[in-house]
Amino acid sequence: MAQVKVFYDHIGNTLTVWFGKPQSEYICEETGEEVILMKDKTGHVLGFEKLNFEVSKPEQLRVAFETITQ
Repeated sequence: MAQVKVFYDHIGNTLTVWFGKPQSEYICEETGEEVILMKDKTGHVLGFEKLNFEVSKPEQLRVAFETITQ
């Protein structure tokens, strides 16, 4: 089963989501919309980081996932 890891840094105001192995990160690419893509050596996206992400009550931050199959 695939794992998704979500980290919220309330001091740095970032939300980081990994759906690949963080250890495989090779390069980062800014999208220009306050999102950074983390990629492996082959260019596959392993995760992303949203900058300037704030929630008023971090202890109540909830994350929901939906899978779509074709």
